[in-house]
Amino acid sequence: MGDDPAGARNHGTPATPGATGTAASAQAMSPPRLLDRVRQAIRARHYSPRTEKAYVGWIRRYIFFHGKRHPDQMGAPEVTRFLSALATRSKVSASTQNQAFSALLFLYRDVLGRQLTGLKETVRAKPSVRVPLVLARDEVSAILRHLHGVEWLMASVMYGAGLRLLECCHLRVKDLDFTKREITVRDGKGRKDRVTVLPSALAEPLRLHLEKTSRQHRSDVSAGAGSVALPDALARKYPRAAWDWGWQWVFPATRLYRDPATGHWRRHHLHETVLQRAFAVAVRVAQVAKPATCHTLRHSFATDLLERGYDIRTIQELLGHSDVSTTMIYTHALNRGGRASRAPSIPANESSAAPVENGTVRGCPGLPSPGPLVANIPLHRSGFSAYTGQVTKVLSRP
Repeated sequence: MGDDPAGARNHGTPATPGATGTAASAQAMSPPRLLDRVRQAIRARHYSPRTEKAYVGWIRRYIFFHGKRHPDQMGAPEVTRFLSALATRSKVSASTQNQAFSALLFLYRDVLGRQLTGLKETVRAKPSVRVPLVLARDEVSAILRHLHGVEWLMASVMYGAGLRLLECCHLRVKDLDFTKREITVRDGKGRKDRVTVLPSALAEPLRLHLEKTSRQHRSDVSAGAGSVALPDALARKYPRAAWDWGWQWVFPATRLYRDPATGHWRRHHLHETVLQRAFAVAVRVAQVAKPATCHTLRHSFATDLLERGYDIRTIQELLGHSDVSTTMIYTHALNRGGRASRAPSIPANESSAAPVENGTVRGCPGLPSPGPLVANIPLHRSGFSAYTGQVTKVLSRP
């Protein structure tokens, strides 16, 4: 019979009574690993979880690029070679290279306590100025027509209020004001709050959705669950707030999970990939020949307001941009400059016309005629006027 190597090792070295405790204390006294220090520094500055994931990923790639050398043994020359390789070999975009540079700058400045100098020789990717992808109103209507249930409501809210995907997922019941027709975006990009419009066309669908969600919440509470995660240390300040209706997610997940820290059964918000997958299918089925994503709805919201005559400062407030130059990129929708000239009129050819009969195009039985928009999602009758630095909501009654 063969001997067990693991057993031989265990029996060959007799354990002393204090060996286990000594090893545990030594492990506790050992300094944290580098990536753990990076995570601690990021969380101490209240950076978002996505920033933490991206920074840790870039630092790990930087270490593996140089053969697993410790960053404290490297400096500006190694950073320059890594960033140059991203631009020349990997052909990354300028924004991707800038993100990698920010991660390494954070590593050396805020974790290792060193200043990086002499990075002028770094090959930088050439920044590109791109026009954002925008959907026309009939294209948005065609896509929404192929969305149903919660996915339709979330996409409609994104289009009607100009929300980002995660801003829509993170909405809580208390953030919806049906009286003022406002949506308060909490802790958005850059940890900034803002107020945007709640479309009139979505008021009733949202009420019905919240009634269903409220019944589900009461059922969860009756079963011993029904709590949600609260931001920062709010759970210690208000211990029962996690079960309050106002703090519940507007778009909750379909399943419960057990919080490992508290042991409470909770319901997270609907994962963003649910809407992303449904939207991708809707774009394909609607035969929209554009690489549209959920974020395209936000671009379409901005350009739609510009075309309807809203000033750029109002749109900046609704989108939550810190700099108006970021909002100015949407002015391409106004067709100013050389594109403002009208194309010569082309006379219609009666023989090539495709009249509509019985709701379909003649000669194409399977092609339905263009119908009206599914819903007038944006609340275009709602205006925002700036006065003494305040944004005042002016609702005009129809």
